[in-house]
Amino acid sequence: MDTQVLIIGAGPTGLALAADLARRGVDHRIVDRADGPFAGSRAKGVQPRTLEVLDDLGVVDRVLAAGTTTLPALAHDGDRAHLVDLNEGRHPTPSTPYARTLVIPQFATEAALRSLVPHVEHSSEVTALTQDERGVTATVNGQELTAAYAVACDGGRSPIRKRLGVGFAGETLADHRIVVADVVLDGLDRDHWHMWRSDPGSMLALCPLPGTDLFQLQANAAPDRVAEPTEEDLRELVATRTGRSDVVLREVRWRSLFRLNVRMADRYRVGRVFLAGDAAHVHSPSGAQGMNTGVQDAYNLGWKLAGALSGALPAEAAEALLDSYEAERLPIAAWLLGVTTEAHHRMAAEMRIGKRDDELLQLGIGYRGGPLAEPSGLPGVQPGDRAPDAPCALADGTPTRVFDLVRGPGFTLLGVGVEPPEHAGVRAHRIEDPDGHVAAGYGVPEGALVLVRPDGHVGVVTHDPEVVAGYLKRVLG
Repeated sequence: MDTQVLIIGAGPTGLALAADLARRGVDHRIVDRADGPFAGSRAKGVQPRTLEVLDDLGVVDRVLAAGTTTLPALAHDGDRAHLVDLNEGRHPTPSTPYARTLVIPQFATEAALRSLVPHVEHSSEVTALTQDERGVTATVNGQELTAAYAVACDGGRSPIRKRLGVGFAGETLADHRIVVADVVLDGLDRDHWHMWRSDPGSMLALCPLPGTDLFQLQANAAPDRVAEPTEEDLRELVATRTGRSDVVLREVRWRSLFRLNVRMADRYRVGRVFLAGDAAHVHSPSGAQGMNTGVQDAYNLGWKLAGALSGALPAEAAEALLDSYEAERLPIAAWLLGVTTEAHHRMAAEMRIGKRDDELLQLGIGYRGGPLAEPSGLPGVQPGDRAPDAPCALADGTPTRVFDLVRGPGFTLLGVGVEPPEHAGVRAHRIEDPDGHVAAGYGVPEGALVLVRPDGHVGVVTHDPEVVAGYLKRVLG
């Protein structure tokens, strides 16, 4: 094989997967047909759960420095303006250190992820893809490249998904066309996300992009519009919808026109090829879920590919581990399609903005009932749940926090007030709870063993070391 994993597409999903595989020592190549990194702001909201992923990957400080969690919306109505804090009442807690959606342009998020990726092969298009029981063969710029597995992260129009014959069920909301652009303009402060909406057909939002001189312009367009708007079109749109002569568009750096699609793949795996990100699901932009869901796809899949490629698992167990990717992630996409579509229609009907729903922060998303989550029978967090953070102490009294103990590519076994058994390749820590934060966040009894998966979800909660050993044998070999 030329490589173990071929990643097709170098957007946030592909980059997150490449970063995760790199730290696991999994040989991979990431190719993208574009000539260089994406230059637009498109997905500008990073949800708290994704910030936890970036914390685990080691780049959360860079991302936080490039964005802001304090950008209240200012809804303009003629000479009046109504202030809305989209994150009202949300503050960090011991179990949730990242409590607010971060506003940051997509190109800045991608730059942070790209810093973890050894090399991206741009101007590299996959024009053919075949597979057999041994691996995948892709034709890239006319040359054959072989890999054990391939992951299509090539967007909502995914050529790979189409070649695989995977259904992409859902709907295209033909009457909903949206313009997104990065613009330079005068006349607005950069301390607010400015919005105008006098009727369902005239929405305009201008969001200052931190660390830049840009605003992201978002507006609905005429249902029959097919051509991207020109700079003059956008200048007229701003003047008309704001009704203000002092708000003047000076420059357009990037722009896009798209129809609203709500669709998802009926399979996430076809043999040795996997779908992730927009190739597997596309959402309404309401609620800022698309990019975040793609990063979570990658975070779920990376450790499973590494496990299957390690050679430690019997073939049947490796296949079951890889199958668990679809079993865990496909239901999440189905649920999010419903949530984001509802949010879109509600916003259009009510013609107003409100603070973000808790469910859109992705902190409550988990895999209870999935193939890797057998109920524990104990109170507190359950297998499949997100593993909360919690300030705690090591056995010798050294202060620490759960996120510091679980950070990194492997499994972590926490013994709550008890010495956890040792397992090869698993970090083990006895933790004490002097301030009650573990009890508040985890709710498990003293003496419990909590096994945290590499993707920050709980694998096992038990008092029985044999249960932990059995689980690890199943997923690690």
